[in-house]
Amino acid sequence: MKRGLHILMMGIAFTVLAACQTTEGPSVPSVDLARPKVALVLGGGAARGFAHIGVIRALEQEKVPIDLIVGTSVGSLIGAIYAYDANSMELEWTAFMLEKDSLFDYGLITAFTGMGVAKGDKLEEFVKSKVPVANIENLKIPFAAVATDLNRGTSVVLDKGSVARAVRASSAIPGVFNPVEYQGRLLVDGGVIDSIPVSVAREKGADIVIAVDISMNVVNFNITNIVDVMLQSITIMGAVNAKTRKKEADVLISPKVGDVGMMDFTQKKRCMLAGIEATQKMMPEIKAKIEEWGRKRAAQMK
Repeated sequence: MKRGLHILMMGIAFTVLAACQTTEGPSVPSVDLARPKVALVLGGGAARGFAHIGVIRALEQEKVPIDLIVGTSVGSLIGAIYAYDANSMELEWTAFMLEKDSLFDYGLITAFTGMGVAKGDKLEEFVKSKVPVANIENLKIPFAAVATDLNRGTSVVLDKGSVARAVRASSAIPGVFNPVEYQGRLLVDGGVIDSIPVSVAREKGADIVIAVDISMNVVNFNITNIVDVMLQSITIMGAVNAKTRKKEADVLISPKVGDVGMMDFTQKKRCMLAGIEATQKMMPEIKAKIEEWGRKRAAQMK
């Protein structure tokens, strides 16, 4: 009896000791607190957006963390695909297969009865085929697409709900695509108001914002039809508002794609290489910003 009681007491003591060892530990910052929250903001620019892929590839190769992606127009398309599985090689492969016909569903009936020359169904279906999760909340990397409320003239941040519908709305170039009815609003391309949405990344808690500007050089003498007119108009509009927005970024990457036409899908490889080159050029500044943040955080914790 005494032996049994002794064994029982030892068992209880061992259990209590194990519990103490499990719950007790040094109070140290988590890995997330040890480095800044880095946001990648991808601007609008139609076919020039292939440069975004090169930027992502270079950041991935240099192991620069991407904790948040915010995109406008083509930036939302590229951003959503990458946010799904965070694999730049897969993203690049997808881009090489992408053609205008994959996104633009032009039609005479749409042009005469709708509010654009293309419906946008193809664009939405393309996103669904490349991002096989329904909602933004299920993406691997937190993501937000920026659109414009056509009725109210305000910027709209889409960070919940359908990935495909958010990208479609953010990319709905006025006059080219039909506006998108979504979440009780009539939405068009985010570039109408905010082509480089740095402020959205800040509002979402980003410590360092890396922004990509592909809006430079709006000169275009090859305007021959109504689609060209609308694309050029949105390009000019985006470039004007980008002048202010991009100054708010910690690091600005500007790939040299200014002479690439907005609908020129033949320059994919060149745009990607331009994105890689521009990012590599800015890499010392990116790493310096991250290190500077680390020093400030260490000083605050002393």
